[in-house]
Amino acid sequence: MPRPQDLVQRIGRYHPVLIDAEERPRAAVAVVLRWQADQAEVLFIERASRTGDPWSGHMAFPGGRLDPVDRGSREAAERETLEEVGLRLAEGNYLGRLDDLEGRPESNQRMVVAAHVYQLVEPEPLVLNDEVREAFWFPLCQLLETERHIPYPHATYRGRELPGILVGVPERHIVWGLTYRFLDLFLSLIGKPLPSRWVGLA
Repeated sequence: MPRPQDLVQRIGRYHPVLIDAEERPRAAVAVVLRWQADQAEVLFIERASRTGDPWSGHMAFPGGRLDPVDRGSREAAERETLEEVGLRLAEGNYLGRLDDLEGRPESNQRMVVAAHVYQLVEPEPLVLNDEVREAFWFPLCQLLETERHIPYPHATYRGRELPGILVGVPERHIVWGLTYRFLDLFLSLIGKPLPSRWVGLA
């Protein structure tokens, strides 16, 4: 993995592709990093099972829909992260933004999701609310291990299986879908693309 200062520079120099979403549903997530014994780790959450939540039970980054009080997607990502896991991102180091992504084409809403990247030097202990079943830090380097790359069970798109990354208990902790796509963007940006790449949703 790049050294912390190199990673910060690469993300800071990046100019993300943004989607005009004024008339569309919008959400934001936070890609939160920490360094533990000179190893970069990223924060994942497992969403609690909730009726009406399209991401119920999924592995994800902290985040959620923009509220009317939010002045933008970055503020929404920070607010949602504080609510869900108790981390104050405004007190950390903001590194930059990834490309905006859209939800699956078959969705009627076509939600636009922004992703903002943060570095925390000494994160406080995680405090989960009722929207989160579990949260944990995971080494970035292990995301590149080929044996962790598996199809997400029962998830297909146009007749092909969707890729996933095993980060914990096989029945529960598989990163896939939008979170996988943001990871692919982030790791490609720092020069460490995933060994099994997402094929676009064109």
